[in-house]
Amino acid sequence: MAKRNLYLSNTPVDEAQALYLDALKDLIAPAEEEIPVTESLHRITHRAVFAKYCSPLYNAAAMDGVAVCSEITRGAREGAPVILRPERDFLVVDTGDPIKHPYDAVVMAEDLTELPDGALSIVQPAAPWQHVRPIGEDIVAGEMILPSFHKIRPIDLGVLLAGGITHIPVVKRPRVAIFPTGTEIIEPGQEPKEGDIIESNSRMFQAMVTEHGGEPTRFAPIADDYDRLKAAIDQAVDEFDMVIVNAGSSAGTEDFTVHILRELGQVLVHGVAIKPGKPVILAIVRGKPVIGLPGYPVSAYINFENFVIPVLERMNGECSRPGSRVEAVVSKRLVSSLKHREYVRVKVGKVGDKLVASPLARGAGAAMSLVRADGFCVIPQNSEGVEAGQTVEVELYRDLAEIDRTVVAIGSHDLILDVMADLMPTLYPGTFLSSTHLGSMGGLMALKRGEAHIAPTHLLDEETGVYNISYLKKLFRQPMALIKGVNRVQGIIVKKGNPLDIRGVEDLTRVSYINRQRGAGTRVLLDYLLKKKGIAPEEIKGYDREAATHMAVAAAIQGDSADAGMGILSAANALGLDFLPVGNEEYDFAVPVAYLELEHVQNFISILKSDLFREKVEALGGYETKQAGTILYVDEV
Repeated sequence: MAKRNLYLSNTPVDEAQALYLDALKDLIAPAEEEIPVTESLHRITHRAVFAKYCSPLYNAAAMDGVAVCSEITRGAREGAPVILRPERDFLVVDTGDPIKHPYDAVVMAEDLTELPDGALSIVQPAAPWQHVRPIGEDIVAGEMILPSFHKIRPIDLGVLLAGGITHIPVVKRPRVAIFPTGTEIIEPGQEPKEGDIIESNSRMFQAMVTEHGGEPTRFAPIADDYDRLKAAIDQAVDEFDMVIVNAGSSAGTEDFTVHILRELGQVLVHGVAIKPGKPVILAIVRGKPVIGLPGYPVSAYINFENFVIPVLERMNGECSRPGSRVEAVVSKRLVSSLKHREYVRVKVGKVGDKLVASPLARGAGAAMSLVRADGFCVIPQNSEGVEAGQTVEVELYRDLAEIDRTVVAIGSHDLILDVMADLMPTLYPGTFLSSTHLGSMGGLMALKRGEAHIAPTHLLDEETGVYNISYLKKLFRQPMALIKGVNRVQGIIVKKGNPLDIRGVEDLTRVSYINRQRGAGTRVLLDYLLKKKGIAPEEIKGYDREAATHMAVAAAIQGDSADAGMGILSAANALGLDFLPVGNEEYDFAVPVAYLELEHVQNFISILKSDLFREKVEALGGYETKQAGTILYVDEV
C-alpha cells in the first residue's frame, strides 16, 4: 500500500514566513548586473548611483531677455531708467543659453523697453543671479542620484541621463523554475477526457513572478513519477535561483514532493495554519529556495502571495508597494500664485502620530526634486498658498508602511547623509532615511515643531566654543539627546590652484563669494570668523547669494560663477577643487529622547557605529568618526 504524507506541523503563517526568510537571509543576497539606463525602467538599483556631470552643465538663462552685469543696473527706477547700450552692456539670450562672465543676471524681455538706436531701457535694478540657473542647481557632479535598492521610475531615467549616467548596476532578476505536476494534468488546448484537469496555475505563477521582478521558466507538466520529479528538481536547482513545484504537496499517496525535498535538501515547513492552502512546503536545496504549493487555484494563489513573493522581494532587494492619498501637515509656508494650480513636490515622514510633508525645490527644471519626492500636494488655482502647520492632501509615490519606517532628518547638509541614506535599506531592509536641507537652525525649529525625528546640526556657541549643546538647552523643554556624528574640516573652497591667492576670510572682501542660507551652521561659523576679523558682511560681494548645500557651493566655484565659498573638504574633493582649512567642527544629530527607542532610529545609530560607515565616510576625506553613534543626554552635559 502506498505511504501517505503526514504534516510535520501546522505552523502559523507569520511564523512560517519569518522562519523561512531567516533561514534564507545569507543565501539569497541580490546579484548584480549592469544594463543601459534606457532599459532600466522598473529595475532595482544594486548600488548607489552618483552623478557624473552637473545639471545644468553651465550657468544658464532661466528666462528670455538679456544678460547684464547686475552692478550697472543699480538705481534703475521709474523716472530714472538705466540705459543699456548694445555690444557693451547686454547680451540677448533665450532660456537655456549660457551666462558667462562678466554677466551675472538676466532681465526678462517683458521688462525691457527698446529705444530707436537699439539701446534698452530698464526701470528696475537686476539682483545678482536673477533669472539665472546656476551650474549644478538641479544635479551636482558627485552627488547621489539614486540609493541602493531603489525601483527605477520614468523620472529617474531622465535624471540619470542628465547626470551623465548611461549604464547602471541593477539587481539581476532571479530566475524561477516552475513545475506543474500530476498525472491528471493536461496542457491548455488539449481535448480533455474524464479525469483530466487543464493546467492553469503555472501560467498564473509565471505572470506573478514577472510582476514581482523575476524571470520565470515554466516546464511541461510532470506526471506523478518519483524519479522523474526528483531528477527535474535536482537539475533545476543547479540552473535556477528558485524552484516552484505545483501540486504534490499534500497528504495523498502520490504526493511525492516533500519526500524528494527531504532527500535533496532540508524541509523547514510542511503545512501552515491557513485555510484554504494548508499543504505548503518550504525547503532549501543546496542554498536555493524550493517551494511546494498546493494544486487548488485559490490555495496556490494565497500561498504564492504569502511565501513566494516575500522571497522574490528579498532576492530583488525590494519591499515597496504602491502609494495612496493621505493627509499631512506641511512643514513650511507655501506661497502660490492665484493664476495656477501648483503641484508641490514633498518629502513625507511619520513623526509621532502625524504625517509631515516637507516641500522640495519648486522650479520646473528641478528634476531631482521628483526623484527625491515621496509625493506631491496640490495648491488649487485661486489659492494664495498654505500656512506652515496646515493640513494638506498628499498623493504618495511610496507605500505608507515604508514611510512609517523612515527616519526623517531636517537640518544641515553633509555628504554623509547620502552615505546613510544608501546604507539604511542595505543593512536594514525596509528602513529608510529621508533628509531635507534647511540649515542647522531650520532643522532645530522643525524638530521643536514635531516635524522631524532628528536634526543634523553644527552650531557653534561663540561664548563657549562648544558645538550644539547650548542651542538644545535654550530651545527645548522636552528631554533631548545628541547623537554624535562626525568631526569634519570646514574651510574655504577655492578654484583649483587657488589662482586668486586666497589665504583666509580677510581675502573674501576682494573676490566673488557664495554663501550658505540663513541659519546654516556654516554661515554662523563665517559670521563668527568675520566678527573676529572686524569685517562687515556688506564688504563681501556675494554675501547675500545663498546655496542650500555644500555641493551647490562647490559647483558654483567650479562653474566660475563664484571665486570662493565656505564648505567642507569632502565637497571640494568631490569636484576637484582646492581647500583652505579654517578649523574642525562637530556635525551631530539632535533628537528628542522619546524617539531614541524607535526601531528605525536605532538602526540609524547602529549604522553610525558600523565599520562600513566609517570606511565610506573616511574615504570622502575631511572626517573623523571616533565618536560616531555615541549618545549624549543634554540634561547630563
